[in-house]
Amino acid sequence: MRGFVLMFSLHAPPAAPPPGADPWFGPDKVKHFFVSAFIQSVTYGSLRSAGVSHGGAIAGATVVTAAAGVGREIHDLRVKGQFSLRDLAWDAAGAGAATVLLARTVR
Repeated sequence: MRGFVLMFSLHAPPAAPPPGADPWFGPDKVKHFFVSAFIQSVTYGSLRSAGVSHGGAIAGATVVTAAAGVGREIHDLRVKGQFSLRDLAWDAAGAGAATVLLARTVR
């Protein structure tokens, strides 16, 4: 009998975080990282295509990415009652990672 209890306890799904919890790691944080990296990259490419200098395109893309992240958190605050600084940290990490890649590929 103890073997069954041990076997089923090892296969039980992990406990869900308590409501309102905002862990540092999770699927939501990965989405924030990659969506921000995508916004940073697409905006940079669009600005460069429009003839903006490399530095100007990086700055413009950073402003657009930051506005999108903060806007999303304001939306979450109004709809869900939650504003997450951790989400913004992951947004900044994604934008920063994209900026590093973009800076290394300048021609």
